Amino acid sequence: MGRGKIEIKKIENVTSRQVTFSKRRSGLFKKAHELSVLCDAQVAALVFSQSGRLYEYSSSEMEKIIERYGKFSNDSFVAERPQVERYLQELKKEIDRMVKKIDLLEVHHRKLMGQGLGSCSVAELQEIDIQIEKSLRIVRSRKAELYAGQLEKLKEKERELLNERKRLREEQLRERLMRPVVPLTLQICDKGKSTEDGGRTKHSSTSDVETDLFIGLPVTRQ
Repeated sequence: MGRGKIEIKKIENVTSRQVTFSKRRSGLFKKAHELSVLCDAQVAALVFSQSGRLYEYSSSEMEKIIERYGKFSNDSFVAERPQVERYLQELKKEIDRMVKKIDLLEVHHRKLMGQGLGSCSVAELQEIDIQIEKSLRIVRSRKAELYAGQLEKLKEKERELLNERKRLREEQLRERLMRPVVPLTLQICDKGKSTEDGGRTKHSSTSDVETDLFIGLPVTRQ
């Protein structure tokens, strides 16, 4: 089985940390030696432990390698220095131009706000007037667009309400049409029956009245 992947983080255990440091340092120096031999390269490695102890490896004299490295770094810096200086000069000029533009814009803004007009000529005032009128037209146009949009939304809301009202009326009419209708002949029969029953009742009540028939002279009351 192969070894599992080790998470690269600080080893908290001091003993394990020292053991790992020793193994990894030896491995690093071994790889550096192999690189110098296989590729005929000058290799130097410096390692400081946590306690500050120095460990080093060099394929040749360490001092010569360090001296060569310092000379190479200085030569590279000297070669690149003119380019850096030109870049810094161009950047400074660009900053100066931007500052001047900002100052002009601030002065122009104050003039548009009606400030600092004492030093303006007639031509400058006319130009400011034209710019203000142009800005006002743009603002008014935008305001008109917003008003038109709001008006269209209100009209759409009104159409929705009218459609809802129409739908409710249709539902009410449909409910009325769905109600059962009593035939007219049945109503007439019911009415006649009620009338006949009423006549019979009246006749019966009339026939129930008792009458006595008396023949002779009327009785004189004292």
